[in-house]
Amino acid sequence: MIDEAVAAIRSRTSLQPRAAVVLGSGLGGFADRVEDAVAIPYGEIPGWPAATAIGHSGTLVVGAFAGVPVAVMKGRAHLYEGHAADRVVFGVRVLGRLGAGTLVVTNACGGIRADLSPGDLVLVSDHLNLQGTSPLVGPNDDTLGPRFPDMTNAYDAELRALAHDCAARVAQSLSEGVYAAWLGPAFETPAEIRMIRTLGGDLVGMSTAPEVLAARHMGLRCLAISCVTNMAAGILPEPIDPEHVLVVGAQAQDRLTALLAEILPRL
Repeated sequence: MIDEAVAAIRSRTSLQPRAAVVLGSGLGGFADRVEDAVAIPYGEIPGWPAATAIGHSGTLVVGAFAGVPVAVMKGRAHLYEGHAADRVVFGVRVLGRLGAGTLVVTNACGGIRADLSPGDLVLVSDHLNLQGTSPLVGPNDDTLGPRFPDMTNAYDAELRALAHDCAARVAQSLSEGVYAAWLGPAFETPAEIRMIRTLGGDLVGMSTAPEVLAARHMGLRCLAISCVTNMAAGILPEPIDPEHVLVVGAQAQDRLTALLAEILPRL
């Protein structure tokens, strides 16, 4: 099915992406800056799962950004939507097979660490997979990657150093943190957030880890940028509003786009 999806995309565009970009909740505006764009709804690509989460339009945008050929996933599938783990990462595998050598993942997340605030952009330095599954479970497809991929440098240290340098060029500050991947769709309880903090998590969300697992399995280099859209449960005495998540994400889009405009040409 991956080859069928690749063929369907190549029938619409001959561009070979250098990088694949996954856009999280409220961050889809980046795709609107892609030039000479070919937009393909996920439903028109064989095997590609629908994106039903709020703020995920479900469109693949292929074109150029800052002079770099890119394939942009405007929305993603999540485990909590009922997809199997291997279906969640189908798009990443297709874009890897299409030729992308680097995966740039963005997400909206909850902040756990005390120095974080809504609107902050944070580089993911590592993750905790608390989702109870992996896209690599089951028979291994040797054409994609090895049975036991090494995840020591899952979030590429050189790419993170590059991102820090690029952030300084656009007068932005970036911290780094460990991303805890939660199954969802319910937000975490305060007790669960205390557990995640004890385990070393700084950020919490419901995506990213499966995609990075699949990308590293294929040998792609990975860079992940989280947008803190809210403080996690129990950090502040207020409920978590999913609509507010989209609002804060939208407010951060210009900064994210400016940062990616610096990063992508230097990959």
